[in-house]
Amino acid sequence: MSTAINSAWHLASRPTDLPSAANFAWRETTLPALADGQVRVRTIWLSIDPTNRIWMNDADSYLPKLELGEVMRGIGIGRVEESRDASLQAGDIVQGMLGWQHYSVSPAKALSKLPPIPLPLSAHFGLLGHIGLTAYFGLTDVAQARAGETLVVSAAAGAVGSLAVQIGKNLGMRVVAIAGGAEKCRWLSDELGADAVIDYKVEDVAAGLARTCPDGIDVDFENVGGRTLDAVLGNLKLGARIALCGLISQYNASAPEPGPANLAQLLMQRGRMQGFIVLDYLDRAPEAAEKLIAWHLAGRMHYRLDVSDGLESAPAALSKLFSGANTGKVLVRVSAE
Repeated sequence: MSTAINSAWHLASRPTDLPSAANFAWRETTLPALADGQVRVRTIWLSIDPTNRIWMNDADSYLPKLELGEVMRGIGIGRVEESRDASLQAGDIVQGMLGWQHYSVSPAKALSKLPPIPLPLSAHFGLLGHIGLTAYFGLTDVAQARAGETLVVSAAAGAVGSLAVQIGKNLGMRVVAIAGGAEKCRWLSDELGADAVIDYKVEDVAAGLARTCPDGIDVDFENVGGRTLDAVLGNLKLGARIALCGLISQYNASAPEPGPANLAQLLMQRGRMQGFIVLDYLDRAPEAAEKLIAWHLAGRMHYRLDVSDGLESAPAALSKLFSGANTGKVLVRVSAE
């Protein structure tokens, strides 16, 4: 019988706009003994993602809704401390829906054993994992991006966006990055190689796209939605493709935003807009990892981590995503590796 004490954030209420600490409750419980086929995992890294906000809603999404009182859902990396399944041994490093908690007990089959890589463990979240898969397959598979084309990336200083900018450059594209603030724009231009940047805090996005994309947009990697997406639709080239990755501008809205005014441009320009979820590509993870690691080791791919220490900091870390305070991938360091 395990006697480990577990601390966790539970969903206490559903936000009506921006999530806050008031939506969570901190609780301590005693972990149960393992049943056959289960493992106990100590969380090391917790990924903080815009989809956390979607999971807090009173509606199913691509996953069933999280019920009030349940441990907050979250993707984590951890170390197996006890196992009653032959597929995993104590000491193995795994990734899965570990939740916002110090320890988790779950079926071994629900977890993925991580292979060793020539990078820090946190790179599984900063460069690889669901972040890397989303950026890589969003461009190469969904958008069918090609060398010589003009790519626009919104929320370009975020975890997925910053990788999409660099993948576009490695594919030989001309990349226009949209972000908020001079520091983020300098990072995208000077370090990540964006050919042009639009600071939406000082320039209207539609005007910025007219300035930076005078011949139109071939590919849009869309993370924001709303007025940003509408501005992109107004500047599409013939045969343009939009990979719809996220709509972060709408996740905290109390009512749906009106539909894009420029939607007719998809018809006129014979364009295509396709939504996608990273779960569609889990079986192809090695394909993306091989490319991303090779580019990184060659100095052609960089990532930045925005790390908060301690599980207690998770609600504040989530707030960073919607205030624009983060640059790069937001992580919580829950325990030592």
